[in-house]
Amino acid sequence: MTMVWVVYDIAKNRARSHVSRICQDKGLYRVQKSVFLGNLNANERDSLALECEQEIDPKVDSVYVFPMDDDSFKKVKLLGQAFDRKLVSDELLTKFF
Repeated sequence: MTMVWVVYDIAKNRARSHVSRICQDKGLYRVQKSVFLGNLNANERDSLALECEQEIDPKVDSVYVFPMDDDSFKKVKLLGQAFDRKLVSDELLTKFF
């Protein structure tokens, strides 16, 4: 499992809602309106990318999937209304299918 950031900028509400749902269905935690974070294995990352690709218009939309190792995640600076790091780094985050 690898920590993954998913960041997107999607023009149409319907596509944006679908990408948000895909991220949630993969067990990712929403840290901002268009930013998700969580642990995924390689197959889940590939699946997420393929599903998102089907929803977006590549001429105007973008979805970024950034893997991050544990050491780098521990160095993330949380400022202001930051997310709860334990929700995405510990076993507290549970996937429901």
